[in-house]
Amino acid sequence: MIIPSIDISGGQAVQLVGGETLAIEAGDPLPFLERFSVVGEVAVIDIDAARGEGSNAGLIAEMCRRGRVRVGGGIRSTAAAIEWLDTGAEKVIIGTAASPELLSSLPSERVVVALDSRDGEVLSHGWRQSTGTALLSRLEELRDLCGGFLVTFVEREGRLQGTDLKRAGEVVEAAGVARVTIAGGVTTAGEVASLDEMGADAQVGMALYTGELRLAEAIGAMLRSDRSDGLWPTVIVDERGAALGLVYSGNESLARALDERRGVYQSRSRGMWVKGMTSGATQELLGVELDCDRDALRFTVRQHGPGFCHTGTRSCWGADHGIGRLERRLLEIAASDDPESNTRKLWHDPDLLASKIREEANELSAAHTTDQVIEEAADLLYFLLVKTSASGVSVGQVETELDRRERRLTRRPMESKEKST
Repeated sequence: MIIPSIDISGGQAVQLVGGETLAIEAGDPLPFLERFSVVGEVAVIDIDAARGEGSNAGLIAEMCRRGRVRVGGGIRSTAAAIEWLDTGAEKVIIGTAASPELLSSLPSERVVVALDSRDGEVLSHGWRQSTGTALLSRLEELRDLCGGFLVTFVEREGRLQGTDLKRAGEVVEAAGVARVTIAGGVTTAGEVASLDEMGADAQVGMALYTGELRLAEAIGAMLRSDRSDGLWPTVIVDERGAALGLVYSGNESLARALDERRGVYQSRSRGMWVKGMTSGATQELLGVELDCDRDALRFTVRQHGPGFCHTGTRSCWGADHGIGRLERRLLEIAASDDPESNTRKLWHDPDLLASKIREEANELSAAHTTDQVIEEAADLLYFLLVKTSASGVSVGQVETELDRRERRLTRRPMESKEKST
């Protein structure tokens, strides 16, 4: 896969040549995160912290809340690594501080060891000093202690002259089962595809910022099709992962979908089409993923209007059900003008809603039989969804927060907040 990179210095997104010369100062990093995160994880590197010349921790913490981020730069202790993982980072990137002792104190699957090299030798101190350690030897030494490596070919970094695919292959072999991410000079979609084929990810910065490489080109280069028209099956799912339908994508439709962040597809007979252009059932594109065989796509969308299917149902398999359906139904009722609606009454009476939530929580707590628990839990979920909907909060946002909390390593003690009398 492609891992877009955002390097930050002085609160700005920057790109450096060879880790030294400022080539691009691109401004606020948050729009870049929004643009890049549609394809998955984004590497965010605190250049100031890496050099010991400051910190962009507050900004990067906000980025962790907004997207799937792997954080690097200045992480030199177990406590610092755990703090970032608790903040919501998918992974931490640890450089010269990556000793066996430090790595053994962290969950290996969430640690990426950064190895900066020039001509096959590991560098330190912000790429400024040679260590005398061979890159392949260091990989073999640490490969059982981490989930992956970020290997940067410093002599190619930021120069848009291509990466070293031969050396990348040697790196992948030396890393064993640890996943390798290659940085330094990756410029073309073909290079991204070649790295993907050998089992490595491509971390790309300069080529994306300059427009030399587009995300759609990189994604398309990794895909294959057994169809005569070259199209890729594309499964459409909503924010909660429920399948809405099956369509097809091509290079042009994928590029437009990523550029416009909406559902754009390729018809097998009619050419390119935009979902909702005539029906109003538009889609916001939230994410694009490749399947394991690289012959299909999954689009995660926020579906508007009656649904995805041309028949007017939520999905091409009929009406939906469960919590997602209830949430949408509550929004419809709240927007109506029915004076007899209890949902509308709750929506506009926060004191009554708070009372009902407390009441149902107590009844669920007191439930004993299976049927009682089901019934009381259903009651409570209804009132909770009224609360979230009235507050402009979606179930998807709540689920994202639960996922973020699952990644925390530090756990608070489970103690009652009730005051004894």
